[in-house]
Amino acid sequence: MDRRTVVIGAAALTAGLTVAGCAAGAGSAPAASGPLAAADVPVGGATIFADRAVVVTQATAGSFAAFSTVCPHQGCNVNAVEGAEIVCPCHDSRFDLTGAVLTGPAESGLAAVPVTVSGSELTLD
Repeated sequence: MDRRTVVIGAAALTAGLTVAGCAAGAGSAPAASGPLAAADVPVGGATIFADRAVVVTQATAGSFAAFSTVCPHQGCNVNAVEGAEIVCPCHDSRFDLTGAVLTGPAESGLAAVPVTVSGSELTLD
C-alpha cells in the first residue's frame, strides 16, 4: 500500500465516522410507556425524557407541549435545556419552548408530539 492510498482511506474513514456521529440517536430505542409527572417539567423551561425520545415544555404554568428530540437538521437528538432553549449537540441548533427554531442550522422546528394533561400526570398520545 502506498502513502496516497493510506491517506485517502483515512480521510474516507474520518468522513464516514463524522456522518455517523451526526446521525447518532436517529434510531432511538423504543419509547417507554406510562404517564410522566407534570412536576418534573419546570415552569418556563423543559425536560428531556430520553427514554421516550421527547422533550416536554411548560412555557407558562399548566401549559405543556411535547416535541420529538430528533433535530430536523441531521437527525441528532437534542440533549440539553439551557434556560428556555432546547439545544442540539451536533451543530448547536437551538429551539424555543414552542419547538420553533431560534438559531440554525436547523431550518424547521421540532416535531410536535400530542400530550394530554390529567391532574399531575402527562400522557403522550
